[in-house]
Amino acid sequence: MLNRISLRQMEYFVATAKHGSIASASAQIHISPPSISAAIAHIETELGTQLFVRHPSKGLALTTVGTQVMQECEDLLERASRLYEIASDSSDSLRGVLRVGCFQSLAAMIAPEVIFGFSRAFDTVELHMAEGNQQDLIQKLHTLEIDVALTYDLQLGEEIGFETLARLPPHVLVSELHPLAQQLAVTLEELAPQPMVLLDLPMSKEYFTSLYSKAGVEPNIVARSRSEDVVRSMVANGIGYALFNVRPKSTQSLDGKRLVRLRLVGEQRPMLLGLATYKPMKPSRLTQAFMQRCRAYISDQYIPGMSAASFFDPHLSNRAESKKT
Repeated sequence: MLNRISLRQMEYFVATAKHGSIASASAQIHISPPSISAAIAHIETELGTQLFVRHPSKGLALTTVGTQVMQECEDLLERASRLYEIASDSSDSLRGVLRVGCFQSLAAMIAPEVIFGFSRAFDTVELHMAEGNQQDLIQKLHTLEIDVALTYDLQLGEEIGFETLARLPPHVLVSELHPLAQQLAVTLEELAPQPMVLLDLPMSKEYFTSLYSKAGVEPNIVARSRSEDVVRSMVANGIGYALFNVRPKSTQSLDGKRLVRLRLVGEQRPMLLGLATYKPMKPSRLTQAFMQRCRAYISDQYIPGMSAASFFDPHLSNRAESKKT
């Protein structure tokens, strides 16, 4: 029969029990004494029990059953309050599902600290990460499969919003036995006749080849792979050099061979690393909170898992010093 007792009547009853009289409860919750009296009488009638003992000089005191009923009413009111909070703040609450896209060659460095670090900080968030190339991520943003993507500024389209967090200029990766490995920097003209291993991802490959087109030369591509790790291993084994924008702190390929980074001479267009969103959809407060974390963790000065933009290779430094002497 509890369905005939309203939450409002429970509130009046609990207020009276806590303040010890109908008059005191009326003053605190700004409800008329007759309304409070009627609510208490209604609850007593529905439950078929007396909730208060009325003392003319001391006010009202809860009966044993009344004490138990008050505890249950307080629990119900607290649970109801949480329901209303969830309902009123559902679009702005830091809870629920967050779907983050990440460019696949960035994921190994950025995902642990930035993306999954967010879900560790907010244990009410259920996080799902989708890795992919630029084409995959833009498609998922359009179809609302992800809320935001950590990716590059490549062929975004008019409906994709983009906020730059860091600039990643291109650099050259060679094996330690490569003929250019002793140089501190190289030009695209020097690289063009050398065998090249291309990171063959949609839109990324167009970016790399556009650098050569702008310089008026053509790369000598001898091998391709969609995997950054495979490209690094082929470079380390002397198959050719490669261009990259990401700068893993490790200078070894997965098979343990050493890689050497060289600076690429000239004003080359950098990749812009940032946050991509679908413009027609306003980001929820949860998505906005994640984006704020990205702003705090990613900048030109620091990117998780990467060496600094003006990377420092002690081996290169030693060779430079030996040349000076």
